[in-house]
Amino acid sequence: MNAISPELSAGRLQISEIDLCGCIGHAAPGAVVEYHRGFLALDLVPQVTRLPERDRLELGRVARRAWWAADRGLVHLVQRRLGPSAFAYLAVVRPKPRHAAISLSSLLQVDAA
Repeated sequence: MNAISPELSAGRLQISEIDLCGCIGHAAPGAVVEYHRGFLALDLVPQVTRLPERDRLELGRVARRAWWAADRGLVHLVQRRLGPSAFAYLAVVRPKPRHAAISLSSLLQVDAA
């Protein structure tokens, strides 16, 4: 059976991309930001998600920004299983690099260009 049950994906938009960036930029090391609750892989698929299209697109931006922040050593990305096909997606803020004299907003501007 290849059909995906509608119960699998009951996600909802937790945070916007700009809010995620603000949280990462201002949070103390060890702070945890929950950026999604649901089943991220399914919540991004238009044929499966229960999210409105606008929220689904924003969720894609949030997920890419979380990955971007992890790739640059700003956060650790982890998941907490909440139940069958339900997860909390978390970004744990890492200590800011001491040698970096560049701000998060500067990095975001360079990345956006």
